[in-house]
Amino acid sequence: MIKKILIILSLLFISIVWFVHFQWGVTILAPTYITAISAITFIMYAWDKHKAKQSVNKKVTRTSERTLHLLALCGGWPGALIAQQLLRHKSQKKRFITVLWVCILLNVVLYFFALEFFGYLEIAKVSL
Repeated sequence: MIKKILIILSLLFISIVWFVHFQWGVTILAPTYITAISAITFIMYAWDKHKAKQSVNKKVTRTSERTLHLLALCGGWPGALIAQQLLRHKSQKKRFITVLWVCILLNVVLYFFALEFFGYLEIAKVSL
């Protein structure tokens, strides 16, 4: 149940970013960037999960947790959250999960702050 909710939350945020673009004319760069960085982050999680399975038998180079957090912080948190739930990767480490949620909160707050700063929330109030 929670797994589905977290996946829906991630997809909902990406949908909201695209809706804001189409409805209020926010530059195409924002939704394109967030979608692309989320896809890249998902791929990095999948790659690290693959390497984690390989590391049982031999020494392999894995993606650092710092890199995964940096991708989430740079806007790829929807991809990180979806990968964490679908791939069950990095879903047991409490510290990792805590840092990921801090990245998520920062991103959401900064996104809506940017909308307010550039006046798009005023446009939203007028159009509603």
